[in-house]
Amino acid sequence: MDRMTRIFWLGTKELRAVLSDVSLVVMIIMAFTLMVVAGGGEDHSPGGGGTTNMTIAIVDEDNSALSRAIAAGFLAPDFLPPTYISADEIGAGLDNGAFMFALSLPAGFEADLRRGRLTELLLTIDATRAAIVSDGATMIALVLETEVARFLTRTDPSEEGGATLVTRLAFNPTGDASWTGPISALLDNLSMLTILLTGAALIRERERGTIEHLMVMPLTSFDIALAKIWANGLILIAAFAMSLVFVVQGAMAVPLVGSVPLLLVGTGLFIFATAAIGIMLATLARSMAQFAMLFMLTYLPIMQLSGGVSPVENQPELLQHVTWLLPSRHYLDFANSVLFRAAGFDVVWPQVLTIAGLGTVFLSISLVLFRRSIESSG
Repeated sequence: MDRMTRIFWLGTKELRAVLSDVSLVVMIIMAFTLMVVAGGGEDHSPGGGGTTNMTIAIVDEDNSALSRAIAAGFLAPDFLPPTYISADEIGAGLDNGAFMFALSLPAGFEADLRRGRLTELLLTIDATRAAIVSDGATMIALVLETEVARFLTRTDPSEEGGATLVTRLAFNPTGDASWTGPISALLDNLSMLTILLTGAALIRERERGTIEHLMVMPLTSFDIALAKIWANGLILIAAFAMSLVFVVQGAMAVPLVGSVPLLLVGTGLFIFATAAIGIMLATLARSMAQFAMLFMLTYLPIMQLSGGVSPVENQPELLQHVTWLLPSRHYLDFANSVLFRAAGFDVVWPQVLTIAGLGTVFLSISLVLFRRSIESSG
């Protein structure tokens, strides 16, 4: 109990330090207002450039030569090998990100084409990744047209019948980038400010010489780190929530179909994990200038590799494994699932546990480095 009291009062000191710094307050306000609005005019969804390694699942109820030919038409590097599923697995697979597209081929598909009957296919799409699915839907339509034309040319020279892809989007039906842009900008700014605020707070203590004062008090490195994390985290999650409600939903009229309280719980864990990275960088740096350079070397790769700028599937296989160590990758999947797919905790719990686990690991490393830094300076 005494330890929690010390951490609380030490955190209030950090709160006063941040809120009394006009430049920091202005930066926080701009990051969660103007920069979010500016981000609404850009398409931040993954998929800039060529789209490769897209994942597709097939519900093959026809089990015909044509259905197998269509499945074989999804070739690398555009698509990974298709997976076969049942119809009742479509929703869960899209929610947990197992695949981006689910193509349903109904029973009697080939027979209907032979008789020249109009045939409907169902393509279910994860539309939260707007740029990817736009390119992917076009590629899938081309595969269908090619394979159906080849089949009809071989068996029915009259060329009557065929298959037409009709796309119906359950979310963001117009493909408006202003729906995904503000959310991506909000998440990027949250990552940036979390690392900056927590790291800069520790650097300020060292440059002002107050870190030595703290260490002669009945405080441990864990107490100091946790106080800075909860104080800066409280400011950031409050700013995040207000920006989500008043800027994203209010001013920009972006509809959010998921649970905002669940999002805030995951956001709190993400802030904890990212703040631990900020403390680790501040421990390695000896000055604010060094911390700024380390921040740039760390934040830019995190932003590029997490999937917010370029799809993880487009990255080299080695880097795809590296991204599992980034809290931002798991948080991006979590946020998209909650906000745009209305996923509940029963769907996103793996991401939540992963973020919490990574935060614990990074904090442990930071505390070891922090103790060694204090011992060497002493």
